Amino acid sequence: MKFTKFLTAFTIMITIAFASNAQAGNHRSDYKKIKQGVKSGELTKKETYNLAKQQHAIRKDVRQAKADGVITCNERKDIRKDKLKADANIYRKKHNGRDRN
Repeated sequence: MKFTKFLTAFTIMITIAFASNAQAGNHRSDYKKIKQGVKSGELTKKETYNLAKQQHAIRKDVRQAKADGVITCNERKDIRKDKLKADANIYRKKHNGRDRN
């Protein structure tokens, strides 16, 4: 009985840890994509500024959602939607044919 409870608790903790790391990793990969776009010249200064501003807004939304200690389902859905939209914007702006030169 004790082993079953331990195993259940351990599984829940591992699941939570992987879920939180997956979200953080996605956020870092967006910054890497922006950085790579700047380095290769695929992003103009204005595009870089707008993408960074969008990333900042997402971080602000996450902080506000965590402020009360609980991220509700609707908050999580909105944050996920914002992250997907930001990722699409990064791709679109990197491949729109404009360059820094």
